Amino acid sequence: MSSLAQPAAANLVQSVDWLAIAPPTLAALVALAVLVADLFLAERRKALLGWVAVAGLAASALLLLPLLDGDRATFCLAGDADVCSYSADRFTLVVQFLVLGGALLTALLSVTALKDADRRLPDGEYWFLLLSSAAGAALLPAARDLATLIVALEVASLPAFALVGIRHGDRKSSEAALKFFLSSVTATAVSLMGVSFVYACTGTLYLAQVADRIQHVDGQFHTLAQTGVVLTLVGFAFKTAAVPFHFWVPDTYVGAPLPIAAYLSVVGKAVGFTGLILVTVVAFPSYADVWGPALAVLAALTMTVGNVGALRQRATRAYSAVRLLAWSSVGQAGYLLVPIAAAGYSDDPRRTIGSTLAYALMYAAVNLGAFAVAALVGRTHSANRLADYRGLSATNPLAALLMAFFLLCLAGLPPGVIGLFAKVTVFSAAVDAGLGWLAVVMAVNVVIALYYYLQWAALLFRAPEGDPVRHRLPAPVTAAVTLTGALGIALSGAPQLVLRLAGTTLF
Repeated sequence: MSSLAQPAAANLVQSVDWLAIAPPTLAALVALAVLVADLFLAERRKALLGWVAVAGLAASALLLLPLLDGDRATFCLAGDADVCSYSADRFTLVVQFLVLGGALLTALLSVTALKDADRRLPDGEYWFLLLSSAAGAALLPAARDLATLIVALEVASLPAFALVGIRHGDRKSSEAALKFFLSSVTATAVSLMGVSFVYACTGTLYLAQVADRIQHVDGQFHTLAQTGVVLTLVGFAFKTAAVPFHFWVPDTYVGAPLPIAAYLSVVGKAVGFTGLILVTVVAFPSYADVWGPALAVLAALTMTVGNVGALRQRATRAYSAVRLLAWSSVGQAGYLLVPIAAAGYSDDPRRTIGSTLAYALMYAAVNLGAFAVAALVGRTHSANRLADYRGLSATNPLAALLMAFFLLCLAGLPPGVIGLFAKVTVFSAAVDAGLGWLAVVMAVNVVIALYYYLQWAALLFRAPEGDPVRHRLPAPVTAAVTLTGALGIALSGAPQLVLRLAGTTLF
């Protein structure tokens, strides 16, 4: 009896590829270390926790380098090494680089934000939550089963709720956190319902097996399978801030500490789009006739509502700069949806997805740069209005030049060459897929966006009203602005470094 049980038990023992899971694991371990260290450090020394977090995120990003030599997978199904829960392929590494790089820049901005907050932001809890969210976000692109995907999504999202409302005694921050929490919990409930329907029809959670089995579902379960696919997609549409699931974005960005707004605009968006790519292209390719048209309509609505919302911002309104960036991020989400929608019409959808990743990398660099300059201006103008940026060139020429460059990149105008090339790549994906109407909608929205981006850029170089206010440049904010500026300029000089992804099979 024992001799028969031993081989079966042995089959359940899995070897773990620790190098493959090292990047998110290290971020999680540093999060725990920071939380414990916070209990023993004196108040005057808690600023060290921020630099520990920065070092931990930098080390996590560096651990991606040994993984470049080939695809790795771990936590595989016993007896089938091709069906795994964790895969460190090229797609995973690109998204993990985006996530960990975005979290690192957020941490640099946060070091100064915590110092300026004068203890209204608790150091230990802040860094623990940021690192925990980054660990979940880095885990998600490697997930290759629905259970791991949902768990990673929630590990990335739950700390973000607390980060939005972490500012003590701030009613606006609490309201933003509540709105963000309710919308995200709704999205999770809808996703879980969809996943349960898919599991009921296929009997598996592994994405590769779902893709195979969902094509051969019994007729009596066909409607259940379709419902599961639709509900799963709706849940992830919430996470991407696609219209009409975008209502939480402006108030959440305004109520959150500015570095967290930057984090949500880049890392939070990357999490949603990565999950959407995995469930559409990997798990549900046979339902492309369902999700392809649905995502195309969502893309058109999202970019239009986002750009119109940004266009309506008034320069003298409180927090109008942050609100414009919030609505702009909704519009940019529409562009990011275009290649995913196009994948539903493509003979090789996995190659089409490269356009989304190319655009996401460009967007991450320049949008974080814009938020970094906004954080700089916000140190002396707490209302952070667009009018507060008037004459920035007179007080801080470098910040003004870089902000103008970031805005031109987002608009897709030279010298922001990387923004132009990224938009052309997305536009080409729509045309190649036969979505001419979506390409036209995108072209119209690019023109709309030009107006408010150029209006803001022109404001930077106008004569200041009254006495100009000097903006002090703390080292961490300077580093964040410099890094994003250098990255944007380098990619504009050699856009093929990013655009090569658009023509490469990523999975």
